[in-house]
Amino acid sequence: MRVVAWLNAQGHEALHLRDQGLQRLPNGSIFEKAHQETRILLTFDLDFGEITALSSGKPVSVVVFRLHNTRSGHVISRLEAILKTSPEALEKPGVILVEESRHRIRRFPIGAS
Repeated sequence: MRVVAWLNAQGHEALHLRDQGLQRLPNGSIFEKAHQETRILLTFDLDFGEITALSSGKPVSVVVFRLHNTRSGHVISRLEAILKTSPEALEKPGVILVEESRHRIRRFPIGAS
């Protein structure tokens, strides 16, 4: 929940599924909700990269965290680093893979810039 509060403090409109009582929603439904509400998904679930790739061009961005340290403070510092080095990273559909010391951006459809 600290990550949501931090994002809101940075001027983003962030929600946690738990706040809406939707924490048990299936991944496909979560993706569809993000698409309908023009949201960006932040997750530790690697399935969302594949769901995004197979989404038939639905414009959703997914930030997938592959971190050893999953504490909120570390997640926030990694998000902050992405927004500083690639401020446009969240503006286009695709997957941002966040690792301990780097991040990679994959746009969909493959090859899009």
